[in-house]
Amino acid sequence: MTHPIRVRALAEAGDLERAWFARAVERIRALATDADETIRHFFSATEPLHIGRAPGRLDVMGGIADYSGALVLELPLACATFAVVQRQRAARCEVMTRRDDRWLPFSIPMRRLVGPDAEDSITLAAWFADGAQRSDRWAAYVAGVVHHCDEMLPGLRILIDSNVPIGAGVSSSAALEVATMVAVNAALGRSQSAADVALACQWVENHIAGAPCGLMDQMTSACGLSGQLLQLLCQPGRIEGHVRLPANLRVFGIDSGVRHAVSGDAYGRVRAAAFMGYRLIAERAGLAVQRDGERVRIHDLEWNGYLANIPPDEFARCFAPHLPDRMTGAEFLDHYGGITDTVTRVKRDAWYPVRQATAHPVYEHARVSRFAQLVNGPASATATAELGRLTAESHASYGACGLGCPETDRLVALVAEMGAAHGLYGARITGGGSGGTVAILGAADAEGSVRALAGRYAAEVGRPVNVFTASGPGAEQSGVLILDPRELDRPSPSPGG
Repeated sequence: MTHPIRVRALAEAGDLERAWFARAVERIRALATDADETIRHFFSATEPLHIGRAPGRLDVMGGIADYSGALVLELPLACATFAVVQRQRAARCEVMTRRDDRWLPFSIPMRRLVGPDAEDSITLAAWFADGAQRSDRWAAYVAGVVHHCDEMLPGLRILIDSNVPIGAGVSSSAALEVATMVAVNAALGRSQSAADVALACQWVENHIAGAPCGLMDQMTSACGLSGQLLQLLCQPGRIEGHVRLPANLRVFGIDSGVRHAVSGDAYGRVRAAAFMGYRLIAERAGLAVQRDGERVRIHDLEWNGYLANIPPDEFARCFAPHLPDRMTGAEFLDHYGGITDTVTRVKRDAWYPVRQATAHPVYEHARVSRFAQLVNGPASATATAELGRLTAESHASYGACGLGCPETDRLVALVAEMGAAHGLYGARITGGGSGGTVAILGAADAEGSVRALAGRYAAEVGRPVNVFTASGPGAEQSGVLILDPRELDRPSPSPGG
């Protein structure tokens, strides 16, 4: 069980907390001398500032199996998003963020987000998808948070500052949502547990931003502990513990440079295909099915609606031989009516990789469970070899689903080429696949090898790449900082930590 997010004034914060928020405080202090006059006067000099912090995450094992109920292992990263929230009298939600060395403003009337005449989620989502300017669509994650809070107040000013790379597969969207949610809650005087923050933020991403993500990103960003793997059973989001890797092991990440998006067609197609497979399995198992338009309800006391609960041997023996390799949406809908998933839909004119998309969470859950068992035990040479094999199998399964890409395959191949002799044991594509970041399991002292590998890859692709080597706290661990604008004239909190 998680606890309400702690809110503290800067004067009450310890040295470590001050270090976690030093970047945001410096950003706020720098506004007074910014070249853009608008941002110099963005915040009032009298109202308190509420600063939320939430990290990106490295998907060590589990990835796309989260929406099918699998166990996942996630590491909160040191890179983070800060949301600075201040109440204002003007009845608008005004947002500022910085990208490519320029400020991007966004403003929307509060009456569209909250109150008796507020737009519903479908209307708001449709506006961000089709009515808003393309350059404003990022703000769906922020406006969606305010809409979900549904608290009556005049207005808000929100400043976003982030060093979580966008499109790198390290969940910049979850970091944005969680940081905004905890800061808005603090500004409104609302108390909410970290797990409830994560659930609310997943709703925002699914229903306002239109990305059919599972829960693991938001749970890691909200509930993760620095230096530990969050062990999360996604049924729908039960934290089973925080795991420290053995002292001789460490995980790293290298961004392939190929932009990844959970809202992309490939991810949505594979997710829908997994739920199509579950529907076919329910039919073969004789489970009671109730049709409700494009959705179905399945009475499932055996697996509780999750593919991950089907034992691999039972799946291989009873179900896999009867699943089609591929299937059109039209063929499926005409015979089976719909799926149980509430955030994807089957398109009649699309092809779906039903067998592999269904098999992936069944076997991935088993792989992650074994991985967790191994990292909780002695880190012998035999164990590290098996851990590497598990990452390789996970990576291959992504590719078989259609969620691989040549660049991530190349990074995984380079890890295998360097191998244990250089302290590198295995690697896999992460998150939603189709690009993004590769997670690498290595020796505790393998950072030099990882950076050398990243340099070799960067030379091949002709561009610099991000390397992730450090962990940081989730929003529950770091809490929310309240800053009196008058404190900006005092010395900065010391960086570090």
